[in-house]
Amino acid sequence: MLSQLAAELRQAVGIRQKQAIQAVSKRLPWASSESSILLGDDCAAIPDGQGYLLLAAEGIWPTLVETDPWFAGWCSVLVNVSDIYAMGGRPIAVVDTLWSQSEAAAVPLWDGMIAAAQVFAVPIVGGHTSCQSPYNALSVAILGRAQALITSFSAQPGDCLLLVSNFHGRAHPDHLFWDAATQADPVALRSHLGLLPQLAETGLCDAGKDISMGGLIGTLLMLLETSGCGAVLDLNRVPAPAGLDLKQWLLSFPSYGFLLSVRPDCVRPVQALFRPHELICAEVGQVTGDRALMLTLAEESLCFWDLAQAALTGFGG
Repeated sequence: MLSQLAAELRQAVGIRQKQAIQAVSKRLPWASSESSILLGDDCAAIPDGQGYLLLAAEGIWPTLVETDPWFAGWCSVLVNVSDIYAMGGRPIAVVDTLWSQSEAAAVPLWDGMIAAAQVFAVPIVGGHTSCQSPYNALSVAILGRAQALITSFSAQPGDCLLLVSNFHGRAHPDHLFWDAATQADPVALRSHLGLLPQLAETGLCDAGKDISMGGLIGTLLMLLETSGCGAVLDLNRVPAPAGLDLKQWLLSFPSYGFLLSVRPDCVRPVQALFRPHELICAEVGQVTGDRALMLTLAEESLCFWDLAQAALTGFGG
């Protein structure tokens, strides 16, 4: 059972898309002696003397733009906001680049972006728009600021892996999205996101990532790759929302989802921060000193990915 699940996960679109990042990592150094800005994190963290400016951008999946443009517009803001909070920051503003075949085709994309910008209280302050394109496409960039960082480079052997999510939501009818945002109370949603910078600023957590289109599995691999570590992920302990099977959940974008690598003595205080908000904060594994991701399910165990032998994105520690 586990070997079949692992084989299907390795071939998932979200995982293969992460491997495509190697086209960039082969051309850019993952770190430079001339720069303190590490490549491969959710955002570029730029020291500015008073903390860090956070800069990120996301191109939206073309299939989503074509099949559900309002949701694509919404997600373009959501994913960028999530990247900022995931690194312990708070968003400042976004800009967009929108290409559409007509003004009418741009309307639902804009409506989704505006709705999300209002919910997350993040202004859209500029960008580029063309309505004479042969195709429809959307990307959004974001600027934020952090006083202290949660980064992909700080996981350590012995850390506990915590899955943070919100199960009060619904599955998208056509794609691997768990939507815990579009119907949520905006004040509560912003409060939930604000817990991440609290973790960073209080020193409870300095390592983690936003769970992205590669789902929990892809996100964990990226965290391990940049930190130069391995892990054991206990699938028996991974909770999933009602109505989703384990494989669906492991590959889903959860809209509110973070993977944290936490020192053992901080696990209970971190969980206590999320518990009053009825959010999931489950311990699902442990970081190890090798570079292999091991999966366990029932009584089975296997090596899912050996990063010492095969890169994922190529941005490695």
